[in-house]
Amino acid sequence: MNKIPFLSSLFLLTFLSTFAQQPVKQVTVEDYAQATKFLRFNTNDLVYRSNVRPTWLDDGRFWYRINTSEGTEYVLVDPSSGQKKTASSLAGLLPKKVEKKTTPEVSRNEILSPDAKKVVYIKDWNLWLRNLETGEEKQLTKDGIENFGYATDNAGWRKSDRPIVLWSPDSKKLATYRQDQRHISDMYLVETKVGAPNLQKWKYPLPEDEEVIKIHRVIVEVDDPKVIELQTEPDARRGTLCDDISCSGAFDDNYWNDDATKLAFVSTSRDHKEAKLQLADAATGEVKEIFTETVETQYESGQGSINWKYLPKSNEIIWYSERDNWGHLYLYDLNTGKLKQQITKGDFVVTRLLHVDEKNRVLYFEANGKEAGRDPYFSHLYRVDFSGKNLKLLTPENANHNIYFSPDHDFVDSYSTPTTPPVAVLRNKKGKKIAILEESDISRLKEIGWKAPEPVTVKSADGQWDLYGLMFTPTHLDENKKYPVVNYVYPGPQGGSVGSRNFSAARSDHQALAELGFVVILIDGSCNPGRSKTFHDACYGDISGNTLEDQKAGIRQLAQKYHFIDAENVGIWGHSGGGFAAAAAMFRHPEFYSVGIAESGNHDNRNYEDDWGERYIGLMTKGPEGKDNYDAQANQNYAENLQGKLLLAHGGLDDNVPPYNTYLVVDALIDANKDFDLIVFPNARHGFGEDSYYMMRRRWDYFVEHLLGATPPENFVIEPKR
Repeated sequence: MNKIPFLSSLFLLTFLSTFAQQPVKQVTVEDYAQATKFLRFNTNDLVYRSNVRPTWLDDGRFWYRINTSEGTEYVLVDPSSGQKKTASSLAGLLPKKVEKKTTPEVSRNEILSPDAKKVVYIKDWNLWLRNLETGEEKQLTKDGIENFGYATDNAGWRKSDRPIVLWSPDSKKLATYRQDQRHISDMYLVETKVGAPNLQKWKYPLPEDEEVIKIHRVIVEVDDPKVIELQTEPDARRGTLCDDISCSGAFDDNYWNDDATKLAFVSTSRDHKEAKLQLADAATGEVKEIFTETVETQYESGQGSINWKYLPKSNEIIWYSERDNWGHLYLYDLNTGKLKQQITKGDFVVTRLLHVDEKNRVLYFEANGKEAGRDPYFSHLYRVDFSGKNLKLLTPENANHNIYFSPDHDFVDSYSTPTTPPVAVLRNKKGKKIAILEESDISRLKEIGWKAPEPVTVKSADGQWDLYGLMFTPTHLDENKKYPVVNYVYPGPQGGSVGSRNFSAARSDHQALAELGFVVILIDGSCNPGRSKTFHDACYGDISGNTLEDQKAGIRQLAQKYHFIDAENVGIWGHSGGGFAAAAAMFRHPEFYSVGIAESGNHDNRNYEDDWGERYIGLMTKGPEGKDNYDAQANQNYAENLQGKLLLAHGGLDDNVPPYNTYLVVDALIDANKDFDLIVFPNARHGFGEDSYYMMRRRWDYFVEHLLGATPPENFVIEPKR
């Protein structure tokens, strides 16, 4: 038997005793309570005289409501002079005759006509009409059958009984469709309860489906019910703005002329690479093709709104295109389909066409990136002639501008940045400032120790682009210490990590998490929208690495500038597409990311609704070895590379990204004999609903324990104000 020498034994005992006496880092209940001060339910009410949202009256005046330190205040404004009157109630501010505009009461599943005299709704796969004056109900279509019904919006991540229609201006016709989804895959979810489970089943198209949902376009006359089929091939259920035909809730990409004799519409191909403008005769259903735009990746008609417009009075079309690498407006002749001229031009992006003044041939639009030296995601308002001449900036302040037009197109401009609170001003249609309406007060917010995030700019991983983001640090930041990094990520490609450039007292729980001892970094990487098409398409076809190299490069650059950033101790989290990216980071970049939390991730887009993946990846194709082009992007295929700590979370009733996406990763991790953590919310949907604060607390715990190396308080409860 070997014996340990006495001195060695003494050294070992001394070492063990010293180690045992080292204090374990403890994050306390008080620390967590301090963090919750910076959640929105504690911060939003401390911002006063903000959020001006005007309601315009028939006499040209408008009113709005704001929160003040003394309570709610109502303000009435005369735009001609900018004069204001205030009261503690709306009734005390407005004459009775304009105090309230009455609108008919309709259910959420009914669509009101422009004359407010009737509604349409779906019953047994057919469209019905209800006369609001008489109560009479009338069946408009009769051949709708299960999964081949009229105006239905009940497939994929959208499951609604609300009809998708576009009323004609005279309230006599409906533009809609008959939707064929009989051949589409079924999705199944099971509600958890005592006793026999409840099965939820609905149509959920997948990239593997040979055919997608098809819409057969029709016009329905409502007075004497008649269905007129448009003489065109059925279209894929696709739109020009988002993945769906109804980004706005209405029947998008459709416009009536004033007398409802013509309907202009755009058909989008399954892969979003083709947008075909057509004009239908509302009486006969005859369809004329005007022109088609074809792109190599995906066509979109703007950011935030559909920007093509039908101008029947002049027989013209305003069209949106990124053909010169930037999103711009073009004027076409409707009769010939020929281009008349490009209206906007330059290295900037038209995001939303807000108003077309046909009489004076002037456009009002929002754009990003035109003003040099500013955050390229800041939105400004401009006007320009149809000819492309006389371009004018109407909102000059270096900020993000939110525009609210009057019927005469004077407008309220509420502008702010992520670091400066809103100022609301009234301007006339030429941009002249008439009056300052409100300047937000955040003094009470600052009293609780709040501080704004720091805007940051870094270079993309390939050195090609400047990238913009926000950095959150503890309010008690000690620049002589090193802080681990939490990288929040949302890769898009339809959005970014930062989100809105408006001021916000709380962005998710980023400041709260920073308060626990982290530097929280958000970077809008390449592949996000709102800039050039090259920038947006940087990851087209393969989203598996979307933004991660940019995140890593950006964090390393920031660590060189800010020495309190510990770029050797980095965690990552995200939700939905961010959940996909967080897991991909842990599997593909284990040398950089040591802790990850992946919530509700679409880890394999073969298991996610067809239109999103087919827009940004392309149609599913098979290679020579029999593998499809989606396979190499699926997270479960890389689970064996996990080295750090990974927490997966998903809602059991997630009808947007079904939970099987996460289960595929779980199965692969088990097969690879990897340790990981999993939270399933049995009856939660995509955003976790009432379980979201539990998930937030578990997220804090996970980063505190595994990234900070500390012990979190047990079972802390985040209690939002009711």
